[in-house]
Amino acid sequence: MQDSLSLFSPPPPHTRYVGRFAPSPTGPLHFGSLIAALASYLDAKANKGDWLLRIEDIDQPRCVGGADELIKQCLLAHGLQWDGDVWYQSQRLSVYKAVIDALNEKQVVYGCRCTRKLIRQHGGVYPGTCRQAELPLSNNAVRLCCSGMTASFTDNILGHVTVSEPHALEDTLLQRRDGIYSYNLVVVVDDIAQGVTHIVRGSDLLDTTAAHLTLYHQLDAQIPTYAHIPVAATETGRKLSKQNHARALDITSPEHNLLRALNFLGLSAVQGSTVSDILDAAVASWQYGNVPKMQEVIVDETESTYHTGRDI
Repeated sequence: MQDSLSLFSPPPPHTRYVGRFAPSPTGPLHFGSLIAALASYLDAKANKGDWLLRIEDIDQPRCVGGADELIKQCLLAHGLQWDGDVWYQSQRLSVYKAVIDALNEKQVVYGCRCTRKLIRQHGGVYPGTCRQAELPLSNNAVRLCCSGMTASFTDNILGHVTVSEPHALEDTLLQRRDGIYSYNLVVVVDDIAQGVTHIVRGSDLLDTTAAHLTLYHQLDAQIPTYAHIPVAATETGRKLSKQNHARALDITSPEHNLLRALNFLGLSAVQGSTVSDILDAAVASWQYGNVPKMQEVIVDETESTYHTGRDI
């Protein structure tokens, strides 16, 4: 695995496409995970680029032992072979600390002692209570001052996007009071370190892009290109996720799974009898214009054991 990111000697300008898939090891992959992995893989390979795998295990209390290996096995069963070494965020804690220290020197972060209960009393949106309190970073949460947040960007699928959701525009949490670094910090730092140029991910993460763009600017780093695909949901507002009891993928039928995922992504014309044939045809057919310009698409409720009541 490569060494840590240096804020003062940024990676050279991007000369080739680099994409990635970055799952959290909180359980096996489900149909929604496959859609995200497949879309990012196809975009990378259609552009003759690299497709990286990063295990986002920063929130250790939520991680499940052995889930990372199940994820790798599932990807390989579906022909989704990553390039290079697999990165684990749990091995990069010193990097994230160094980034926060550097941001502190720029005086763009501050300590925050507000509890979730207090924030809920303000409607669930953090109002910047501690911004001028000059609290130490140690033993407090750490927030990025986002008074000049970048809230608009061009998405390769959705077009011009302006983030307006109030929670997404608050001073971004970079480190929790218990010391765990936030997703918004580590995903940006790692994408910079790995030279990621294109990010294809679910629309459930669309609003976080504002915080990510703001952090890219603070780190003087080259901003990647974004493309947000619809998320799979069993009913409106109930996306497939481990928290919502999404059914694990059956890796004994990868061809069937791939064809279903391709249909979801607007590539129903792609056919093939083997994983290799299906992927080759999908790479040749991949275009942003085929992907539904929606934030979610309803799939069969049996994809979630929340509805079936049992694992099937």
